[in-house]
Amino acid sequence: MTVLAIGGLVHETVTFLPEETNLAAFEHRASRGAEIATTFAGSNTVYGGFLSVARDNDVTVEGLICAECAPSGPVSKAAFQALSDELVSRATLWRDEADGLLLHLHGAMVARGDHDPELTLLLRLRKVLGPDYPIAVAMDLHGNVGAEKALLADIVCGFRRSPHTDMAETGARAASLLLRKLAGEITPVAAVARPGLVLPSIFTATEDSPLKEIMEEVREAAKQPGILDVTLFLGFAYADVPEIGATVLAIADGDKALAIRVVERLSARLVEAREALYTAAPIYDPDTALDKAAELLAEGVRPIVLLEHADRGNDSTHLLQTMLDRSTQTGGFPRTAVPYLHDRIAATAAASTGLKGQLMTTLGGKSSEMAGYPVLFSGFIKYTGNLRYAITGPYRTGEIIDLGLSAVIDNGTIAVIVTSHSAAAVDTDPFTQTGLDIDEFDIIALRSKTHFRAAYEPIAGAILIVETPDWGPADLIGLPYRNVPPGVFPITMGPPDDGIIDGLDDV
Repeated sequence: MTVLAIGGLVHETVTFLPEETNLAAFEHRASRGAEIATTFAGSNTVYGGFLSVARDNDVTVEGLICAECAPSGPVSKAAFQALSDELVSRATLWRDEADGLLLHLHGAMVARGDHDPELTLLLRLRKVLGPDYPIAVAMDLHGNVGAEKALLADIVCGFRRSPHTDMAETGARAASLLLRKLAGEITPVAAVARPGLVLPSIFTATEDSPLKEIMEEVREAAKQPGILDVTLFLGFAYADVPEIGATVLAIADGDKALAIRVVERLSARLVEAREALYTAAPIYDPDTALDKAAELLAEGVRPIVLLEHADRGNDSTHLLQTMLDRSTQTGGFPRTAVPYLHDRIAATAAASTGLKGQLMTTLGGKSSEMAGYPVLFSGFIKYTGNLRYAITGPYRTGEIIDLGLSAVIDNGTIAVIVTSHSAAAVDTDPFTQTGLDIDEFDIIALRSKTHFRAAYEPIAGAILIVETPDWGPADLIGLPYRNVPPGVFPITMGPPDDGIIDGLDDV
């Protein structure tokens, strides 16, 4: 009977945010041991994909620890030490009983004092498990995946879609390849190319051109004889690290030269398209976006999704303040929903006020000065309670999300859903879970980057991308990078370095 250990440590780190991410943020969503299988079985998550392959192949799974939290500031040194110590200890405990390890990492975690803690973790695992111990890793499409990190595992597979509707599919790819390696059916060898570019998250929707055509080439490359898997990691632009940027990774069956040819070709394709990739969609400031929304609504187009994409703390107030100013000035502002503004204080105040009570409070603007000033908001409490449910949308389907004490505060024009735990609203669950009718709203103001598209593109009359002064802008040039090396477009404008690093034996 084959036995596989399952674990993960997942965080997308915005290094520009001033507040550290502590251990409690991870513990809120952590699962351990046998709880991992009961928590994630059947879900559209990487762990759900791991578990489905294990079930279909009569593989026994042993849970280590799976810990994750919403994108936020650098992981504290103490938090990373505690979580990585536990993961390594549990992996060591199961080293002799388990035939291999299935691991989920984001690819863009940064800890205080460590630019690449995932590399640190993999090095520790290799030290205790041994250089030949079978390891497969599933990563996010937005990982900053340097060559050494990419080549420390036998198998590395990344998401190919953004929105990440293929999370379970990616976990299944990684698990299936690891089982084939254990059975002696394949000999995975990898090659990596780094084309020297990074994209703002808002331009990484994989169904939008020109990225759509490139991702189709990635999928086609993965189908050719001798190739086991191909991933294009697009990088995470808001982590100021030396490894920032895109990575092409190909895994071949014993043919290293073939893997090199694949990554060289795809890397050159990215270099060729980099200007178009960096200007992939129109961007509006808040006032221009609201003017455009008014025009569309007058033509009968609704609902209008306004995407405040630069918000990295889920508490930016720039767009909300502009909408409030306009509603005060005109008196005829469209009915608007603002789902999932992260504000524990406001949620607590709403609960204390009680259902149907009236509350005046400040909202948002707490994650950093760039998020804007807290906004004074007065409204009636339309919902209050602990918001915990199984996600029904196409992104992370079936996963349990716990937003803690939450509330709907509604002034009759704008309804704001405040939560105690940070999360971006990417599906229609915020409405159904709080008793709001989504059809009532003319404007829906979201804080997502691409994940909302899976649920909202079919129902939105129009989507307008709104640029506000926060830590996730479309224009990367103005961010205070300190650690990005030369040759990364568009941050350091030197010639891209598309050199090839290949081979597991080279690590």
